[in-house]
Amino acid sequence: MPVERRSLRSNSKGDTSSSTNGEKARSNSNSTSGKDKAAPTTRSAANKAKSAPAKKTVTGKGASASNSNNNSTMSGDQPQRNGTDPVENGANRAEDVEMEEDTPGGPTSSIQTSREHDGDQMTVVVPPAKGARLSGQDNKKDKEEDVAMEGSDEKDAQAEEPEIDPRAKAVQDIRNNFGLLERAVTHFDSRFTLRVLRSISSMRRYISPDVLAEVIVDTYASSNPTAAFLLEAIGKSDAFEAASSKMDVDSDKPKAFREILPEVDTYLSILVQIYFYDQKETQLGADFSSKLVERLRLLNRRTLDSLIARVYFYFSLFYEQLAPLPPSSSAAVIQIRRPLLAALRTAVLRKDVDIQATVITLLLRNYLSTSHIAQADLLIAHNEFPAAASNNQIARYLYYLGRIRAIQLRYSEAHDHLTGATRKSPTSHSAGGFYQVSMKLLVIVDLLMGDIPDRSIFRQPPLEKALHPYFLLVRAVSTGDLDVFLNIVDTHGATFRKDGTYTLILRLRQNVIKTGIRVMSIAYSRISLRDICLRLGLHSEESAEYIVAKAIRDGVIDATLDHEQGFMKSKDAGDIYLTSEPGEAFHARIQACLSLHDESVKAMRFPMNQHRLELKNAQEARERERELVKEIQEGDMDEDDAGGDFDGI
Repeated sequence: MPVERRSLRSNSKGDTSSSTNGEKARSNSNSTSGKDKAAPTTRSAANKAKSAPAKKTVTGKGASASNSNNNSTMSGDQPQRNGTDPVENGANRAEDVEMEEDTPGGPTSSIQTSREHDGDQMTVVVPPAKGARLSGQDNKKDKEEDVAMEGSDEKDAQAEEPEIDPRAKAVQDIRNNFGLLERAVTHFDSRFTLRVLRSISSMRRYISPDVLAEVIVDTYASSNPTAAFLLEAIGKSDAFEAASSKMDVDSDKPKAFREILPEVDTYLSILVQIYFYDQKETQLGADFSSKLVERLRLLNRRTLDSLIARVYFYFSLFYEQLAPLPPSSSAAVIQIRRPLLAALRTAVLRKDVDIQATVITLLLRNYLSTSHIAQADLLIAHNEFPAAASNNQIARYLYYLGRIRAIQLRYSEAHDHLTGATRKSPTSHSAGGFYQVSMKLLVIVDLLMGDIPDRSIFRQPPLEKALHPYFLLVRAVSTGDLDVFLNIVDTHGATFRKDGTYTLILRLRQNVIKTGIRVMSIAYSRISLRDICLRLGLHSEESAEYIVAKAIRDGVIDATLDHEQGFMKSKDAGDIYLTSEPGEAFHARIQACLSLHDESVKAMRFPMNQHRLELKNAQEARERERELVKEIQEGDMDEDDAGGDFDGI
């Protein structure tokens, strides 16, 4: 219910007290509401107010009170804007209920209305009109429409943006990498160089002779020999003449070229190598790489190590694809062994970790491609692989080392090396091939050791299709069926030869027989040699007796052989926990965890020169301790420094 407040005032001059009290009451109400004018408090002011015409200053609530009737009749359901449209009697809409402070000079700073009544003056307070409530909702709708329009404008602006030319983006990315190479030289930090090498994959498909020529012309002067060498390699020897003909006539000032770092030269050379490799220009890439290696051999800069290592990688990759292909004795890869060995000798003397690790893996790959196992073993024996090498190089080295040890019948060492290679192999999709090749060789080594790989290995998504022939092989070996094993080898022989595991798989024939004998020793306490021949598909009982005797000597089975009666008798199986086998398995797992922890610590990166700051802080701490000890000895410390007074003890 609306609340009505009425104040009656007489116009007669005799009623001074009532008029004064009423004036004071109104002045108090106006002052508490935050109005602009205060009521007079003295008697003279009250007399002047009585003699003056009836006036009233209305702001805030006063405006709404004096014009409530007009607002209720005129506003209706139409929303009104605050201070924008004039309203009758000079008052705003009824929404302005409370105003803390009026802005001087504003539209609602002070509004005065005057009424002359013959009788009493009445003030009525009513609630705001319905139109004021709806106006807030309309304002919200307007704001939402404005936001929606702004969002649509942004979408239109994004749609109107032109697409970025991939060629121009590739040129800009190459130029940005020049700044990273300069920072690598300035701060002597190889992380900037590694960032540059990682960015090659994103721009690789956009590298073309035109892109390289544009970058070379903008970077080098026309008389630079490196620019001539690079342009001649990509067939753009006239790039400078073409660029000068396109220049405007007004630009008479010669372009200023600053000194180009050798890191920039090597980076552009790597881009040329990648272009040749992607375009299958093997002969051009091999010739260019040979000349590039001769040029880089004269440089001795530690900031070039990562870049030169990548140059040697593509140098070896080009020669592997030249005819005649390995494993021919006259393969082209044999020609690059001398420069690779010279690069390894220089890297060891200069302590170039990146070049040393890369060249060792390339030489091992070179020897294995032509089946020179003895030379690869001598290389491993006379060279120590750097422990500070990158994770990818360590994984490659462990794979080649495990492959050599497997060929040399050293299966335990091969198993350790291949396990480390699979653990260190990259998890990205682009490096899935290395993980597959490592797991194939590891499965064969497990079978040669007499172990059966876990079935979950063959269920991994990147390995399920690639390891399907090996899964069939493992199943045949685990059942000990020699006929099924030979059938699988004949069926998937081409795949095994392509993977380089065919010769190792042929060694599994004896393992299949040993596995079958072990299965029979568990199933039967006593079995004749003739039954063994029938089950394993052997030709005679003598061969079966020889195989059983060898299995007993190797510890594959725990049984005895009776030559006179022609049977094999198995011994009773004892408690395995009474033997040392569980302890050995537990020790092997602990050793693997400790080695993994040590390798993880070695792979951590630390800030440059951080140890110097720690030494400085430690030295300052020691000096403060010496000063404190000296003050204590001299007695200069007061009671507060000594820990306070102890009167309460």
